[in-house]
Amino acid sequence: MAEDTVRASRYASNLVMRELDGMAAGGPIGARLAAWRRRRNLARDDLVSRTGLELDFLAGLETGREWVDRRGRLAALATALRLDVADLTGQPYPPRGEGHAAVRAVAFHLRRRMVRRQADADSGVLLEELAERTRAAARADAAGDEYHLALELPELIEAADCAMTATAGPGREEAVRLRAEAHVLAAGLLRRLGYKDLAWMLLHRARPGRREPLPVLVEEVRLLIDLGLPEYALARADRAGGAGADWELPTLAALAQAMAGRRPEAEQLLVSAAERAEGAREAALVIAARAAVAAEVGDAAEAAGYARAADHAALGGADRSSLLVVAAAAEARQDRADEAAARLVEADAAAPLRLRLDPFARDLVAVLTGRTTVQAAAVRDLAGRAGLL
Repeated sequence: MAEDTVRASRYASNLVMRELDGMAAGGPIGARLAAWRRRRNLARDDLVSRTGLELDFLAGLETGREWVDRRGRLAALATALRLDVADLTGQPYPPRGEGHAAVRAVAFHLRRRMVRRQADADSGVLLEELAERTRAAARADAAGDEYHLALELPELIEAADCAMTATAGPGREEAVRLRAEAHVLAAGLLRRLGYKDLAWMLLHRARPGRREPLPVLVEEVRLLIDLGLPEYALARADRAGGAGADWELPTLAALAQAMAGRRPEAEQLLVSAAERAEGAREAALVIAARAAVAAEVGDAAEAAGYARAADHAALGGADRSSLLVVAAAAEARQDRADEAAARLVEADAAAPLRLRLDPFARDLVAVLTGRTTVQAAAVRDLAGRAGLL
């Protein structure tokens, strides 16, 4: 009898591991949740008590009727199962197509760059040339062009290292700034790919001594939010007390507060961000942040309203894609599947790889497959290109 019990236990464990292996392509979060819950020998009721989430929601998530579109819920599930959030999202996803493969390869090249000896001084690296290369990478990042950003980054990081080693005197401060900006761009791409540990190492490497440049601090806050650690993100944001004119940190802190269930504090931060925003782009990004906060606290109608109100024309491809994903989730929550699918198609047109690497967008694509009528073919096409079929 004992031997039969051991054999049954091993069979169940192997079955769960095969389920997890089968989802290596980054399938729906709910399917991974079900496999991990069984591996942890937990009932759904156990997850209810550990997370505070509704039983109907958890059941729907595991059976494919529901999806995860709130960072706080994803973090709660990961914490309850003693997992990293990436264990539930499936990141980093296996490459799907040559473009994705090239972007994935940047992790290897950057890791190799980090373990190599510090670059020798190279008097051939001019700050003007480095500045232009950094601006080109930043343009690709803003456009959501992950492919060209990935092609730029390894050589850009090496050139920035060389420039900082070689530059002294009046140009030193500029060399340090450009190196930090290059590292932030690389860390952002690695974060989106799912290499969050490597992203953190790059950000640590970007610090000139003990001082933290504001762009490094902002990316650290983004990374902590993606890791499902809102309290740590807020603590990091508080360290930028001297950056009184910044508008971006308050928007990120607002999202972290919403993740933690503190909407009044989030609203106060959004008011502060709106007061500091300058120009059409920053104003549009603050409205986009309002949509994200509303979605995070479960107010789909308000999130959809803010998403429509934002000036999409003022946004680059990356930011527009992110806002459209929020809009799509809000439409889906209001049982408007075809409208949600249409927003996802727009998001894919704005920044294709950004959409396909976003775990919340992927989860929504998966759940909309089979629910749409007018947009059925478009959703299936998106799912296929994301490796979800």
